[in-house]
Amino acid sequence: MGKIALLFPGQGSQYVGMAKDLYENYNTAKELIDKANDLLGVDLKKIMFEGPEELLKQTEFTQPAIFLHSVVLYSLINKIKPDATAGHSLGEYSALVANGTLKFEDAIKLVRYRGQAMQKAGEENPGTMAAIVGLSIEDCQKVVEQAKDAGIVQCANFNSQIQTVISGSVVGVRKAMEIAKSSGAKIVKELPVSGAFHSPLMQSAKEILLEKLNQVEFSDAKIPVYANVTAKPVTDKNEIKELLYQQVTAPVLWVDTIINMIKDGFTDFYEIGPGKVLTGLVKKIEPAANCYNIDKAVDLVNFI
Repeated sequence: MGKIALLFPGQGSQYVGMAKDLYENYNTAKELIDKANDLLGVDLKKIMFEGPEELLKQTEFTQPAIFLHSVVLYSLINKIKPDATAGHSLGEYSALVANGTLKFEDAIKLVRYRGQAMQKAGEENPGTMAAIVGLSIEDCQKVVEQAKDAGIVQCANFNSQIQTVISGSVVGVRKAMEIAKSSGAKIVKELPVSGAFHSPLMQSAKEILLEKLNQVEFSDAKIPVYANVTAKPVTDKNEIKELLYQQVTAPVLWVDTIINMIKDGFTDFYEIGPGKVLTGLVKKIEPAANCYNIDKAVDLVNFI
């Protein structure tokens, strides 16, 4: 038997109506979602269930919404015994609740602070992001190096061997997009985001988050989390906290994370939360991996 990993999605996986069926079918879900509303002092439930989409897409609401959906699902699952967790950017916070590092009450407040801080940083230091498909990781790194004369730009998310997201100033990213197109990229698409996430333009958000991280109690993890910043398993609470701080401006090493998990004996990957983005990426990175999605009430039937 291979090892089991739980994966938790990040920003971009949200949709209007998310977790509504869970709320209507499970008392545990109802309690957690109502508790989140009380803790945050905002009607997150209404935004998740009814939208409008433009409001749900605002970073300060998107991040706690996706986190909450994921953690609600995790709280309902009894029949999966994971050997490790991992999350894509924001999803790392869900992964840290699942492995016992953070309490739900602390984590959802941290996620809201993180979302607010990142949204504010995006307003103060405008930037953008773009997806590049069809170039290798090495070629994307060459592209951003060539574009740095124009402005701030770096690789932000290494999502698969041929899909990389870049981030930085508008002029820097758009210069890199031009170079990527001329270098043979199949798709080069600017993303509808509110800031240059995982780039130096998020430095102010990073410092705000550090203050909040230092106010929260972390525990050593019961099972490892494969961290975005290093793509390696970690259980030490102090190291985990430091990596969450670094994560705001550092690239998400998703390809290396999945490759390292495969090397460490993981064969089964369960994406817990809205959408199917991560299992799609896992299949691109390692086609032989067994991938499953748990998003809606109907998906839970075999796992409760």
